[in-house]
This record gives sequence, structure tokens and C-alpha cells, in this order.
Amino acid sequence: TAALIWNEIIREKITNFIMNQSKEQRILNFVLQNAVRGDPCSVLDTIDKYCSQKEWAMNVGNEKGLILDKTVEEVQPSVALELGTYCGYSTVRIARLLKAGAHLLTVEFNPKFAAIAKQIIEFAGVQDKVKLLEGPSEEIIPQLKKKYEVDTLDFVFLDHWKDRYAPDTILLQECNLLRKGSVLLADNVIFPGAPEFLNYIRNNPRFQCTNYLSHLEYMETEDAMEKAVFLG
Repeated sequence: TAALIWNEIIREKITNFIMNQSKEQRILNFVLQNAVRGDPCSVLDTIDKYCSQKEWAMNVGNEKGLILDKTVEEVQPSVALELGTYCGYSTVRIARLLKAGAHLLTVEFNPKFAAIAKQIIEFAGVQDKVKLLEGPSEEIIPQLKKKYEVDTLDFVFLDHWKDRYAPDTILLQECNLLRKGSVLLADNVIFPGAPEFLNYIRNNPRFQCTNYLSHLEYMETEDAMEKAVFLG
């Protein structure tokens, strides 16, 4: 926690003031200068390098990214939803694994993050598979069927506000966006933690849960991801 406070609040604010730009802009600039355009893996490796060596950032990271990869490869989604785009790291990670004709809808509340993510997604060359939606998840989820022509979701990655995990999971069900076999994967369920979400899905007979122990991105702090299969 102390390390995060130092990285996220004190150090970042000082650097932002000195450089007159945000950390997210610095990540984008590092990608544009060092990654290979049109190569998603190069983009991911470059972001990992920056965030592990220069400034910590809340991407899913490479260790938990492998759990995300494995889940996407198992599900082979035609329609996927990501809640929390941030700089587009996990968006690129998911999109690069999608089969032909599949697409990913990614939701970001912060317009500044969305603008950065859009450029990283395009630089990685996966923009044809991704639709970035700006706004609060609780407003966008009810619009998915009519406005964005989504029938049901095969895969959902939750990586936004932790206190939104449980209500948005409930909202996905109320909007009939989950089908039998839909898979939810939630990041950061230990740190910073999503206790309400874990309590909800683990005690719900409509979900079959698996916990994957790991570490907080770019740190040795214990963290985990939770997979929940919707049983219908």
C-alpha cells in the first residue's frame, strides 16, 4: 500500500508537474517511440517494460495477463466486453487473440484515458476488432442490446472500479446479456480487493467460480483473478 501511495500519488504528481503531462501520456509516448507499429505483442512488451522499470501503472500486467490470455483462448469469444480500458493494455491483449469476425467492446469512464487507449489500440493494429465506448458502465451496459446490437456476451473482463464489479454483474444478468457458458474474469480481487463481488458470485448457484492466485501488476504484492462461469 505504501509503495502504491508513493507511485500513484506522490511520485506521479511530482513527475506530472515537472513534465507537464500525465503518466498515461508518457506511457503512450514510450510506446510510439519504442514499439513496432502493427505488432500487438511489441506494444504489450513495451508497456510492461515502462511500467516495471519507470512508472507503475494499473494495467493487468504480464503475469496476470497470461491468465487472461489462457481464459480468452479457452472461451474463443465472438463477442467480448471489457469494463475498464485505461490505456488499452488489456484491450490489445484480448483483441490480439480474437478469431476472425469476433469483436471486443471496451468501456472507459475517463475521457483522457479513452483518448490515450484509442491511440495505443490503433498503433497495435487491433482497432478493427475493438469498439471503445466512453461513459459509466452502469449507463452503457443497458444500451448494449439495442444501441450496439449485442445479443449475448461470451466473455466479460472486469477491471474497472472494484465497487462496480458486483452491481455490474447483476446488471449484465438483468439485461439478459449472459448466456449459459458466458465467462466472467475479474482482476484485482485481493488487491485492492472486490469482497462484495466475491461474496456475490461465490454464493450464487448460477456461477461456477475458480480463483487464480497471482501478484499485483509489476509488484510482489499478492493478488488474484476470479473466473466465474455463468450456468444459466
